[in-house]
Amino acid sequence: MRSEKEMLELIRNTALEDDRIRAAWLEGSRANPNVPRDIFQDYDVVYIVEETGSFREDKHWIDRFGERLYMQYPEDNVNYPSDPEHCYGWLMQFEDGNRLDLHVCTWDYAEKEMELFIALVDKDGLLPARENRSDKIYWIRRPVQEQFSCTCNDFWWGLNNIAKGLWRKELPYVCDMLDFHLRPLLRQLLEWKIGSEHDFSVSTGKCGKYMNRYLPPEVYERYLSTYSSANVPELWRAVWEMCHLFEETALDVSERLYFAYQEQEAESSRKFLKRVQELPEDAAEV
Repeated sequence: MRSEKEMLELIRNTALEDDRIRAAWLEGSRANPNVPRDIFQDYDVVYIVEETGSFREDKHWIDRFGERLYMQYPEDNVNYPSDPEHCYGWLMQFEDGNRLDLHVCTWDYAEKEMELFIALVDKDGLLPARENRSDKIYWIRRPVQEQFSCTCNDFWWGLNNIAKGLWRKELPYVCDMLDFHLRPLLRQLLEWKIGSEHDFSVSTGKCGKYMNRYLPPEVYERYLSTYSSANVPELWRAVWEMCHLFEETALDVSERLYFAYQEQEAESSRKFLKRVQELPEDAAEV
């Protein structure tokens, strides 16, 4: 596996040797000093160019980066919006284990997207004088009362769908509702708890992947226990654990941030959930 020094030299030298490339920077996790270093970190690189067409037309210019196992052209994916005339990318997994996510972008396009970065090449003095190594843009943001109230209401109302889905044994529906509707609301609440305990100056990473750094071990284990296999008893167990954890966290956050919390709404939602759980399979009415 090529070292970071070898990869960065290759990336930098490519930019220096190609007159079409006017600047280059490294972004993503390798530019963030707060991200733990490991062997799976990508090299997220932006090359600044005046046009992307010549790079898109040349199918072999990326061969210099190494032997590829497989790759993706994200801007060619019809499922996602893109602007290939101004930004085009190659996501490359190499045989030696390294991965390079490389984009060629026009300056007008890329300037608006700059976040954390380490300058690699700047032929025309385009880049800011100082590199940005702060992950402040990813810090948990302090909510206002309306955000807190809507998050809680969304969660307790969403249990209505979970309840009828479990009674009907529509397990794919229930699993999707749990993972893509309720879980993000629970995660948001846990992040606000973490933020309130750390002066809203930390990040929990994409999908809360760093929450274990900040939550007490027992709370983090409870959160993990809300992930469930697709069978009815296990799903019911996970749903109730999610409810208990959400309620405790909501009370904690409301106290810390001086927010009003609708405890009656939460209690009524759990009452209805319990009623549906106890319904016989052939019930004629709720």
